[in-house]
Amino acid sequence: MDPHDQHPKDYEYAVIRAVPRVERGECVNIGVLLYCRDSGYLGARTHLDQGRLLALDPVADVVGVRRALRGIEAVCEGGDAAGPAAADSPGQRFRWLTAPRSAVVQPGPVHTGLTADPDAELHHLFDRLVL
Repeated sequence: MDPHDQHPKDYEYAVIRAVPRVERGECVNIGVLLYCRDSGYLGARTHLDQGRLLALDPVADVVGVRRALRGIEAVCEGGDAAGPAAADSPGQRFRWLTAPRSAVVQPGPVHTGLTADPDAELHHLFDRLVL
């Protein structure tokens, strides 16, 4: 994105959450995805608070959750680490990452907003919704 372009642009975001016991529906926020079409920006920030996760389920698969978060980050970054998703556009990757799923790591609903700086907005949302 051009740092001199300060016009607000539409963006979409979703919280990534860990639901260690899907049947109970209890969750802990562990990341945020943000996509800005006009900027071609797709980013993720993640943080697993292991204590909070284990408070929901003392035998939660911490290693598996961390692996899933690394996979989400890789898909956002693109390149070889993204595997087959590397060939997809940032928008396609965002849609795939935010598709509803019944798994331990899952996206919340997609929300929208306006920002002149998608990366700064991602950091703001992460601080507010995850930390």
